[in-house]
Parts: sequence; structure tokens; C-alpha cells
Amino acid sequence: MADMTDKVVIVTGGGSGIGAALADGFLAAGARVVIAGRDTAKLEAQAARMASPDRVRHTQTDVGQIDDMEALIAFTVKEFGGLDVLVNNAGSGMLSPVAKLDPDIWHHVIATDLNSCFYGAKFAIPHLLESKGSILNISSICGVAGDPGFSAYNAAKAGVINFTRSLAIELGAQGVRANCISPGLIRTPSTEQMPPSTFEQWETLIPMGRAGSVDEISGLAVFLSGPEASYITGQNFVIDGGITSHTGQPHFLRLYGMPS
Repeated sequence: MADMTDKVVIVTGGGSGIGAALADGFLAAGARVVIAGRDTAKLEAQAARMASPDRVRHTQTDVGQIDDMEALIAFTVKEFGGLDVLVNNAGSGMLSPVAKLDPDIWHHVIATDLNSCFYGAKFAIPHLLESKGSILNISSICGVAGDPGFSAYNAAKAGVINFTRSLAIELGAQGVRANCISPGLIRTPSTEQMPPSTFEQWETLIPMGRAGSVDEISGLAVFLSGPEASYITGQNFVIDGGITSHTGQPHFLRLYGMPS
């Protein structure tokens, strides 16, 4: 595991799911962590559960609001004296065909998933220039291909990936890195709310035959933010068990009864 001793890390959407695992991972690596999100109760529960609460802070934040993101960065610097890593993890999606998609829902998803990354970066960059830190954006495999019914989410997550590349190009010469992680199906409290038959059907489409775990995301996140990844920037890392590697054609070996 990367040594993040005394580094200061912000994780948005840090109250549950992937965000909570990210916060746990950075804390285990020695970092001081600020978790942010809209649900204060979840943040309080996560902060209390974490192994070293003296190195954890939490603050209620609507990441889709620019003033809230500015306040989050200011809160972190006030509490811990600086900033080394910004993890833009918070996200939101809504299932709807395009013709019936409420424009307010579209704007909410874009604000939460994409605008938040811009807001966070805008206010974090002055501090990251001082620390020679990094930005890690959490996108999705929905950002590398399309899906029926998730147009706003697809558009936002694709924007996150390319925004990450722009950050890397702009900031690289000044010693600040930017990378992106795009998870596929990950077992979280949220995904486990779907009907078991739906979850199992999804898993059958994954070459590895299973969903990923939150620890498989956090392990890469900590590595990408640490000194061992000092020459890695502008990259999108897909963690999906191989599903986006597939053309969508039938599994011909199975169809013709040929063992792998």
C-alpha cells in the first residue's frame, strides 16, 4: 500500500458505498481524511466507524453547488492545514428515456456528476500547486459507452473522463497530476438494492463472472494518489471485470460446445 502518512485527502460522497471504502483506504494508508456529502447522518456514522476518528472530519456538502464546494476546500484547509488529494466521487443517476427525461433531472445529474468535478478542481488547484498533489475523479463504464435510459449519467461521466485529461495536460508541468477510475458493477449497498435476479443477470455479462468489490476500487485509488504513481497522469482506469472489452457478440465457444 502507498504511504500517505499525514497527507490530506478529500473524498466526496464519502458516507457510503465506494466513497466510504475510499475514505477507509486512505485512512489506512496514513492520510487525514475529510468526507463530504449531502446526508449528514451517513457522514457521521462513517466518521464514527473509521479506525482513527482524530484524523477524520466530515462536512455536509451539496457537490452540485459551487458555493458548497468552495466551502469544502476552505473547511479542509482550515482543519488540516492544506490539501494533497481531491477525490471527486459523489454521483447521481436516473433511469429515463430521453423523450421523457425531465430537464430538471438532467441538470441535477450533470451538476452532481460533472460540474462538481470542475468546482472541486477550481478551488483545490491553488492548494494542490503548493503540495504537488493530485486529483482523482471517479467516473464509470457508463462514461466510455452508452446505455439505454441513462443518457444524463452517460453524458456526465464521459465528461468527467475528458475533463480529467484536460486537467492533466494543464497542470502536469506544475507537478499536479489528474487521473480517473471508471468502475463497472461494484457490490455496494446501493447496487444490492436491485432485485437479485437483475444483479445475477448483470454478473453473467461480466467475463470474470462476478461484481467487483469496493476494496478493489480503493486499492487502486490509494496507489494512484501515492508516490509510486508519480509519473501517471491523464489516464482513465477501467475496473469492470472485462465487460467493456467485449464486442457484444455471442460467446461462440459456448455456442459450439468448445471448452475455454
